[in-house]
Amino acid sequence: MGQLLPDKSMKDYNFLQQKYILNTYPNRGLTLIKGEGVYLFATDGKKYLDMMSNYGVNIFGYKHPIITQSLISQTKKLTNLHGSFNNDIRALAAKQLIERCGNKFTQLYFANSGAEAIEAALKFIIVASGKKKIIACENSYHGKTLGALSVTYGEKYRKPFEPFSLDVTFIKFADPLSLEKAIDKNTAAFIVEPIQGEGGLNDPKKGYLEQIKKICVENNVILVFDEIQSGIGRTGKFLASLWDNVTPDILCLGKGLAGGLPIGVTLVNKSIAAKISKNIHTSSFGGNPLTCAGILATLKLLDEKRLDHIKLMGDYFFNKLASIKSNLIAGIRGKGLMLGIKIKNNERNKVLKLLQNESVLAIPSGDDVVRFLPPYIIQKEHIDEVVEKLEKVMRLL
Repeated sequence: MGQLLPDKSMKDYNFLQQKYILNTYPNRGLTLIKGEGVYLFATDGKKYLDMMSNYGVNIFGYKHPIITQSLISQTKKLTNLHGSFNNDIRALAAKQLIERCGNKFTQLYFANSGAEAIEAALKFIIVASGKKKIIACENSYHGKTLGALSVTYGEKYRKPFEPFSLDVTFIKFADPLSLEKAIDKNTAAFIVEPIQGEGGLNDPKKGYLEQIKKICVENNVILVFDEIQSGIGRTGKFLASLWDNVTPDILCLGKGLAGGLPIGVTLVNKSIAAKISKNIHTSSFGGNPLTCAGILATLKLLDEKRLDHIKLMGDYFFNKLASIKSNLIAGIRGKGLMLGIKIKNNERNKVLKLLQNESVLAIPSGDDVVRFLPPYIIQKEHIDEVVEKLEKVMRLL
């Protein structure tokens, strides 16, 4: 029998987590146990201003009464139900989500994460096209499961698992000519983020999505948009692709769609839906009623008034960040409440650490970008606080 831990260490949750959970995450040395509004609280009661919403998941912050009540109510009825049975909440969530996407997609598949949504999309591509050559972008990020990883760029994640079963070509992002050159008779699909999130918050010029849509149609190539991070209102429209009014053949969603619960969704158009047969892809937990209750609550909250608020706060935040005077800032990037500052001289991680010391939580993007993905309930006073502390941090470097 193993030696019992001393009483003191039983309350050292940082020690316990690092001891018993595989070391696949960096440790930010902070134990958070509660959330409320735009704040997270540590074990010592100290509160932190959440400017990351758990990598874009908690889009309405913490303990939102409508989301909380919806989840509690559904928990008392039914939390999980296999997809071979019908369910009221699941049916309504699917219907409303397709409607919110402009009825441009015929059907959808429910999964449990963004990476799972990408996995489903890749399988649907192969079934629909009969081909396995995929084009993706440099600096792309689509997930770490094997299929999603095959279309994710960079040795950092890929190298230990190569070669992959899919034939993937990476091209320059926001460059339609590169796409045209890469397409051949074996090309099945092109997968792209309308705004690259993990890859550095790269936002292409207006017209890019329209151009790649035209190229894909002309070459009979399936177009897939990964809006796992940029969708569900993050940029001030329900989908980032709506800024260009472009609809792909397949759309992947996730992150904050279910009010903080695990979610991934793959939406497909009519021609692809017609080629997907029974049992080709299923999940024990996908589309469970509890998660679908979270979807319904999120869609209810994410109305035009809230989208206008996101645009307003996004513009205000962008301008405030742009006003900071520092030789270490190389530029501001992003759209809506998906923003970042590019930091020079390899000082990005120091900025993140110093912000955390100032009770502000932000996250990295690419190699040199501090990323802000705040909850949609953020107000000007929160932004002012972040910028004030960021200015203080930049003076320390």
